[in-house]
Amino acid sequence: MNDVGTESPSPFHKGERLVQERMGVRDKVEKLGRRAIRDFLPDQHREFYAELPFVLIGTVDGQGRPWTSLVPGRVGFMTTPDDRTLDVGMRPLFGDPLNETLTEGAHVGVLGIQPHSRRRNRMTGRVGAVRPDGFTITVDRSFGNCPRYIQTRDVEVLPGIDRPETVRAVSRSDAIDEPVRGIIERADTLFIATAHLDEREAESQGADVSHRGGKPGFVKVEDERSFAFPDFSGNLHFNTVGNILLHPKAGFLFADFDTGDLVYLTGGAEIIWDGEMIEAFRGAQRLIRFSADEVIRVERSLPLRFTFGEYSPLLENTGSWTQASRIVAADKAWSAVLEKSIVNGGSSRA
Repeated sequence: MNDVGTESPSPFHKGERLVQERMGVRDKVEKLGRRAIRDFLPDQHREFYAELPFVLIGTVDGQGRPWTSLVPGRVGFMTTPDDRTLDVGMRPLFGDPLNETLTEGAHVGVLGIQPHSRRRNRMTGRVGAVRPDGFTITVDRSFGNCPRYIQTRDVEVLPGIDRPETVRAVSRSDAIDEPVRGIIERADTLFIATAHLDEREAESQGADVSHRGGKPGFVKVEDERSFAFPDFSGNLHFNTVGNILLHPKAGFLFADFDTGDLVYLTGGAEIIWDGEMIEAFRGAQRLIRFSADEVIRVERSLPLRFTFGEYSPLLENTGSWTQASRIVAADKAWSAVLEKSIVNGGSSRA
């Protein structure tokens, strides 16, 4: 009885609706969204969050810049006193921007993800109480997500998980240095936070955090300030893309699952809809390009050990930057041959 009713406003804001229309799925997704997006946590979701050793949190700082954070804890550190409240019984890690953005009333996006089973659920809401030992989130919307592009990993909790405040080496910059570049270019997983902050659509305002996966190297560092990656097909809600369309900023989190280093980035974001590289990159529906304003790397921050299992089988249907570049180069070479042939042919007939 708590489901979004047919007489209620659309569960999607203007940016999401525009992208759904562009992709030709607007009516279909509206119907699905009204059934699947709730203003409470179903029992299945409540049980799910209680089983996780970490959760992803998306927030927005005072400059309107999104950040993605990871809060780890022993299984059971998240509880749901009722179906509209998520209680997170841990504080942010040392060096995490969440230490600054976690304030009462702040918009938050939540992503619960279970790597070994590829299960994931999302919600949006606002921060309630902030305590020395954690914080609460009041639910605005919650929904499930498909398991696409998630690489399986087993997760082991390390003793340091009980001491999130432990001081770590932190580097800050406005550019992507070599250590950060290496982590990004090796990644098969990233987490991205975006936001919709238009007060004219108060009901759909908020922050969001989502997952993207690909073959190692699916994120291409273009220079010391920017990178790009293909956006593959998803659940058709277009939360991330719709947010960027209206508020062209994003925050990223990359984890080095071997060393435990965490990299936080925030800056501008844009959607690349068309172009030869998109046509050549198998599986890509568009590209997302990011330009960094601030980069933070915290060394050996992650108090979890991840053991790789297997890549998502859906990645077999996706390409790579190398393959795409070869296709583009081959097309250009063939076009040059055809143009030369036409020119020479024209000359011989003259």
